[in-house]
Amino acid sequence: MRSPNILLTGTPGVGKTTLGKELSSRTGLEYINVGDLAKEGNLYEGYDEEYDCPILDEDRVVDELEDKMTEGGVILDYHGCDFFPERWFNIVFVLRTDNGLLYERLESRGYKEKKLQDNIQCEIFQTIYEEAAESYQKEIVHQLPSNTPEDLEQNIEQIIQWIQQWLKDNN
Repeated sequence: MRSPNILLTGTPGVGKTTLGKELSSRTGLEYINVGDLAKEGNLYEGYDEEYDCPILDEDRVVDELEDKMTEGGVILDYHGCDFFPERWFNIVFVLRTDNGLLYERLESRGYKEKKLQDNIQCEIFQTIYEEAAESYQKEIVHQLPSNTPEDLEQNIEQIIQWIQQWLKDNN
C-alpha cells in the first residue's frame, strides 16, 4: 500500500462529504462516497419504506471496493462502518456535530420526522463512534468536531499532517 486508506464516518449531516472531497482535492487521494457508489452500481437489496431509502447490499459494496482498498490511497465516506473489513483502514475519523446544528442540516435535506429524530438519537448516543470503536483497533479511531468552517479547516490540516507522517513512516 503506497498511500493510506482513511474512513470518514458519522451520522448523516455531520460533514463527511464536504471533508472528504476537500481532502481529496488537497492530497490527491481518491475520494469514494459509498452512497454514490451504491447508486451508480445499483448495490441494493431492497427498499426501506419507513425511512424512504434503499437498503445497501453490504456484501456487494465490499466486493466492489476490494481491489481499490487493497491498492490504498482511498478516502471512504459512509455513515456506517461495521461491515467494512478492518484490514482496509489505516485510520478512522468519526465526525461529530452539535445536535441543534445537525437537526437544521437534516431538516434542510427534507428528512421526515422519524428519520430526523432517529439520526439525532444516533448522534446523542454516539452510536457511530461506538460502532467504529468496536469494529477497528481503538488507537486508529478518532472523533473530530464538525460544526463550523473553522472545524472543517482544522480537521483538513490535522488529517493532512497525519497523511504526511504516514507516508514518511511507510515509504
